[in-house]
Amino acid sequence: MAAELAGVLLLLGLSARGPAPAGAAKMKVVEEPNTFGVNNPFLPQASRLQAKRDPSPVSGPVHLSRLSGKCFSLVESTYKYEFCPFHNVTQHEQTFRWNAYSGILGIWHEWEIANNTFTGMWMRDGDACRSRSRQSKVELTCGKSNRLAHVSEPSTCVYALTFETPLVCHPHSLLVYPALPEALQRRWDQVEQDLADELITPQGHEKLLQTLFEDAGYLRSPEENEAPKLEGGPDGLGFETLENCRKAHKELSKEMKRLRGLLTQHGIPHAKPTETSSLEHFGHKMPRPGPAEQLRGDPGLRGSL
Repeated sequence: MAAELAGVLLLLGLSARGPAPAGAAKMKVVEEPNTFGVNNPFLPQASRLQAKRDPSPVSGPVHLSRLSGKCFSLVESTYKYEFCPFHNVTQHEQTFRWNAYSGILGIWHEWEIANNTFTGMWMRDGDACRSRSRQSKVELTCGKSNRLAHVSEPSTCVYALTFETPLVCHPHSLLVYPALPEALQRRWDQVEQDLADELITPQGHEKLLQTLFEDAGYLRSPEENEAPKLEGGPDGLGFETLENCRKAHKELSKEMKRLRGLLTQHGIPHAKPTETSSLEHFGHKMPRPGPAEQLRGDPGLRGSL
């Protein structure tokens, strides 16, 4: 309080001991920036954001690589959105609340490709949003200058950005084939020939192109794509892929083995491992335990579990 009072007196040209000398210069009082809170608006934005991973390497049409290292912002309502091509998308609340929100809406991940065309840039693995991560799709459209033109949230935690640039005004600027190395172009030619000769099916054709785009670095392989986490599964693990199902099944098998050992330790009857081997196959149900096999209300056992 004494320091604050002295600051007010100095602002009024006074001192604690009396009026200031007539020839003394007036002293300015500058408010020190608030340092309380992780989202302090006076701190650099980058210091408040923690990315889950590094961005994917720069890829796609060579002429778009000149956008790497640059950032473009757009203010809508009370939020500032910042798009840094081949890096990330961020959102910053434009208020002076001590806990003003700043977050990552996605980190550069891969291209979206359709009909031999780069149709969008996917930014994934952003900040947590309920049981999944925020992600953004950036559409590149022709414009007179480089600018972030529009941002929306068509579904919860999924954002849609429109970025205008003269770099995509040429009708061939977003074609995939010309951007490929010569070796991959020849490989694509062979895939098209095999389809024409009916040596592969349309489904096989799509799969081969998918692998080709992964090898070019335009798409990420399934192993590199993070499956969304769902509530209710073990450790929040989602079951969208067979690999995730196998991991969950392995964890459940280990837990069952631990519980069987615990029951044996306390002398509680239970089905033998050979009788529960059907659990190793999906679709089989474990037999219901008889009256003698029900768990007892043993406080010591419950505490161990």
